[in-house]
Amino acid sequence: MDRFSLDGRTALVTGAARGLGRAFAVGLAEAGADLVLVDLPDAPGLPETEAAIRRLGRRTRTYAQDLSRTDELAGLADRIRSDLGGPLHILVNNAGTAALERFNEITPASWQHVMRVNVDAVFFLSQRVAEHMIADGVKGRLITVTSKNALVAEAGLAHYNASKAAAQLLTETLAVELAPHGITANTLAPGMVDTPIDGEFPFDREQFEAAYRERIPLGRYAGPDECVGALLLLASDAGAYLTGTRLVVDGGVLADQMPRMRFMPPYRSTLPRP
Repeated sequence: MDRFSLDGRTALVTGAARGLGRAFAVGLAEAGADLVLVDLPDAPGLPETEAAIRRLGRRTRTYAQDLSRTDELAGLADRIRSDLGGPLHILVNNAGTAALERFNEITPASWQHVMRVNVDAVFFLSQRVAEHMIADGVKGRLITVTSKNALVAEAGLAHYNASKAAAQLLTETLAVELAPHGITANTLAPGMVDTPIDGEFPFDREQFEAAYRERIPLGRYAGPDECVGALLLLASDAGAYLTGTRLVVDGGVLADQMPRMRFMPPYRSTLPRP
């Protein structure tokens, strides 16, 4: 399993306070990496993520940053590199935002905020971190967390869907341009994950989630930890020849064109019982 080891490497995870961000940060620490955690100022849960990493015996640094302030991201990357006194090996662009709005309710401000966090921040942070990786001679890993919504649409999320699709093609472009430097760029596209979700829903959320679970071939949401294995593949030497690709972790949703199974007789083995 040495090929999955991250000993001696440092990883930066955005949106690290909770949910997938916390699971990714802790998973990277379990594999041996030291961590740089970035989230909004006073983000709830960030001290808990930091404590979990330190319990594993790994070093961690925390930076408060609103990623929608994209003009500050090059400076953030420069400050992190200076504070580390050594190279950054892995960038996980995990932070994201969404708003549930019909297409004709989306304002320019709402559209721009989603795009700034989900696309602009991914680009400008990746751009500067990659520059440092090249200068340091590091064959680094850029990993952007997109969504199954980068591949299929979902009502009420026009700006989110568009942002995740843009992040996918952006990442593929980075993969091509950075390949001569040995830096890989990939995406991880989760489906429905059991994480805290803020905001109001204009429908019965419990009823919606029950119906969605019926749509998932595996019949349940993923736990955040169930996405960590895919991340470690992309972050480690085990995935050194993976670049410009995406790993979808969705319980089989995208494989099921028509949810017909619920209307078919239960599966029974054709083999005789012993």
